[in-house]
Amino acid sequence: MNPSKEKIIVGLSGGVDSSVAALVLLKKGFHVEALFMKNWDEDDDDKYCSVAEDLLDAQQVANKLGIKLHTVNFSHEYWEDVFEHFLSEHKKGRTPNPDVLCNQRIKFKAFLDYAKDLGANKIATGHYARIINNNGHYLLKAGIDGSKDQSYFLHLLNQDQLSQSLFPLGDLHKKQVREIALQNGFENAEKKDSTGICFIGERPFADFLTTFLPKQKGDIVDENGHFIKHHHGLPFYTIGQRKGLEIGGGYSDSPEPWFVADKLVESNEILAVQGDHPLLYHNTLVADSVHWIDQSPALPHKCSAKIRYRQASQECQILGIDGDSIRVDFTESQRAITPGQSIVFYDRDICLGGSVIKSKSNE
Repeated sequence: MNPSKEKIIVGLSGGVDSSVAALVLLKKGFHVEALFMKNWDEDDDDKYCSVAEDLLDAQQVANKLGIKLHTVNFSHEYWEDVFEHFLSEHKKGRTPNPDVLCNQRIKFKAFLDYAKDLGANKIATGHYARIINNNGHYLLKAGIDGSKDQSYFLHLLNQDQLSQSLFPLGDLHKKQVREIALQNGFENAEKKDSTGICFIGERPFADFLTTFLPKQKGDIVDENGHFIKHHHGLPFYTIGQRKGLEIGGGYSDSPEPWFVADKLVESNEILAVQGDHPLLYHNTLVADSVHWIDQSPALPHKCSAKIRYRQASQECQILGIDGDSIRVDFTESQRAITPGQSIVFYDRDICLGGSVIKSKSNE
């Protein structure tokens, strides 16, 4: 790659990570331009919407770096390719991860296509991950900063997408990124990281979901099937949840907190248990919609996996079963395995791919 002949378009969100990513590429000699994506048109003027502020921050960075800032609205694509699936999964009682699909369908599909139409050779983002070209096979590796590694959210990317993408922050720690931003006078150097739903922002989740899904009350029951109280609707709860159950201390003699152990879709019930209960733990899961970043491994295959972001990798074995499904057996039982969430597989720091959790069991 000859940087002086390469045009890179950076997805500039207005945050510190993408801003420093653009700076790193400029210093390496690339011809850099930026693209600000708006992907959510609903409630533009509500108190949780930060699009106008983010665009201003992105423009300030672009001006400081002397690069062109393009803007585009992918709201239609986001609604059809990400948000409708998000709602559909919640209706089924599952807990989807929209950030995973958002990366596959928006950031590394719609953005990539748009950037290529603008003449880009590659795109770049501020993700904390690394791409390695291994004799024509593109590997996705975890970022050096283990506390910020985002390979979990990128596991649906394919060879073509990885071959046309750059992650300039993969070899940096978050602390270094903020220091670089401060040293270069970026006004967003201390801007807090976004933790809300991809492109929708940080807002009360239950209130937001109520706008799109009706509440369908049902029963919360204990492990013996005894009624505790009513719940507001299965989509508003997730496995392992404690906050929001609102089960008072007077229901049982134990002072231990209550947790969601399962969502019983057919009966519209939530199974709740107290403390670190055995019903919260399972050693086996079945997953479908399997995606491998490179070549699929021969099964059975021993590796490690994460069933949620920021979890430490867990030893497991993947077994093939009928159709587009796999079974994963863990060496140690896992707490709060959640249908609809992603299980992502690793060989040391190499992300192999992932799958969507369908069910859990103890075998």
